[in-house]
Amino acid sequence: MSTPALRVVHETGPGPDLAAAEAAAADLLTALGIPLDSESLRGTPGRMARAYAELFTPRPFDLTTFPNDEGYDELVLARGIPVRSVCEHHLLPFVGVAHVGYLPGERILGLSKLARIVEHFACRPQVQERLTKQVADWLEEQLEPRGVGVVIEAEHSCMTLRGVQAVGSSTVTSTLLGTLREDARSRQEFFALTGING
Repeated sequence: MSTPALRVVHETGPGPDLAAAEAAAADLLTALGIPLDSESLRGTPGRMARAYAELFTPRPFDLTTFPNDEGYDELVLARGIPVRSVCEHHLLPFVGVAHVGYLPGERILGLSKLARIVEHFACRPQVQERLTKQVADWLEEQLEPRGVGVVIEAEHSCMTLRGVQAVGSSTVTSTLLGTLREDARSRQEFFALTGING
């Protein structure tokens, strides 16, 4: 018996008001002493509004799962999934990669969906710690695997471009659930395959 795909969309709510966002961006730039009367800056508030709207709007997707007919019970891992999000404290971007793995239960996931899930939770003002846990918790809830592991490595503009200006620094966060948390050998295998020394 096939299970219908789950349609995944962003939380419901009003869509972006681009006109209001553009006016607010113009006010912000003006308040920061940036004149908007040159040809190259005149359209900047509109571009800012559209850019942030894009950053905060994930694409809907179908969560496609399949029966685990072969009883596959080893780790499934997608490495190097691109991550781009915006720090909720400064609204500056952070970028990096996610490594997402799971130990299958009764169902397996279409591999591209691991990247879609990361994108889904990254398209909002975020902190990396929450993003890591949201991806892991959501996979555990929707897929019911025997274990889930998520590692995110990212560089934060709020650390590299301002304040401490720690250029080249990266932040690593991880969430392990189920067997990947409880069994030392499984945990070590996961970290070894991600390239992280656990």
